[in-house]
Amino acid sequence: MPSRSEPTYYSLLGVHPGASAIEIRRAYRELSKRYHPDTTDLPTAIATVKFQKLNEAYGTLSNPQKRLSYDLKIGYSRFSVIQAPSDLNHPVSQTRHLSRSAYLDASDRPLSPGEIFALFILGLTFLGCLLLVIAVGLTKGEAAFQTNIQQPDIVVQQIINSNKSNIVNQFHNN
Repeated sequence: MPSRSEPTYYSLLGVHPGASAIEIRRAYRELSKRYHPDTTDLPTAIATVKFQKLNEAYGTLSNPQKRLSYDLKIGYSRFSVIQAPSDLNHPVSQTRHLSRSAYLDASDRPLSPGEIFALFILGLTFLGCLLLVIAVGLTKGEAAFQTNIQQPDIVVQQIINSNKSNIVNQFHNN
């Protein structure tokens, strides 16, 4: 377990231990630009050490298995949210802080622009289908439900008549 004076990989990158992989990558890119020995104003020796620590931190936190073992090493658990809140046995008359609730997911995040776009396209598709059904209903009306089926007697009579004429024609031809 890292000593209290030694910073964690999360603090080196300036992110919360519950940060997503994207947030970790963004923080690493920002800091690597700042501390890269070729692009910084810091002395080369200091910049090299900081840059190496950043690379080590990113290498661990960007790999899910390494990150999980590192989290266990430093004592951080992503699953602490399922524990009962400390104020569970307090009277109901006191206000409860929802952020301490065991039923909220600590990893909740806003929708990305791509997800919002996909939901928008789905909504437009649903609306288009609904408008198409309404338009067909208005143009076809009751006629869409009516069928033009002839009476069975008429159909049978027509078949019999056509067969009779065929038989008579064959008889006359022979």
